[in-house]
Amino acid sequence: MRVISGSARGTRLETLPGEDVTRPTIDRVKEGMFSALQFLLPGARVLDLFAGSGQLGIEALSRGAARCVFVDSSRPAVEVVKRNCRAAGVENQAQVVWGEADKFLARTQDTFHLALLDPPYRHGTLAEILPLLAAHMEPGGTVLCESELAADLPDEAAGLEKVKQYRYGTVLVTRYQKRSADL
Repeated sequence: MRVISGSARGTRLETLPGEDVTRPTIDRVKEGMFSALQFLLPGARVLDLFAGSGQLGIEALSRGAARCVFVDSSRPAVEVVKRNCRAAGVENQAQVVWGEADKFLARTQDTFHLALLDPPYRHGTLAEILPLLAAHMEPGGTVLCESELAADLPDEAAGLEKVKQYRYGTVLVTRYQKRSADL
């Protein structure tokens, strides 16, 4: 696995063995995700929730995001994210948090322009976490969720509206947008 574009292009990233803790996003899916985001990244505050190896947040930083908060509940995954941020030269723009996603969202005051979510498949995690995440998204902010094709995702979650879905083989990427303001 590697960073595919930007300042850290070509940097090899470490992953944990097996898919019990992390499941790396394949390059084709990652390229599709970031092609859809290219104009949103410069200067953005990003959240990589369920960070795993940190590859999505590192890709965002490599492509011009200003800051990324990485959150994962696995201590070994958090250590891998730290090493990968160092290897990619983005550690000064990164905050790495060990903890459960819902608990992080309950205590943080941060807001984000972009959130990248790649939780474990087949657990219904996205439907549960989206309403909690909505309060931390800037008006007009974007959330990209990676899931299995059969995931049951809401059309709306506390102000986040589903605007598009992309299919890449067995992977579904769903894009949500935070409403700018109620008129």
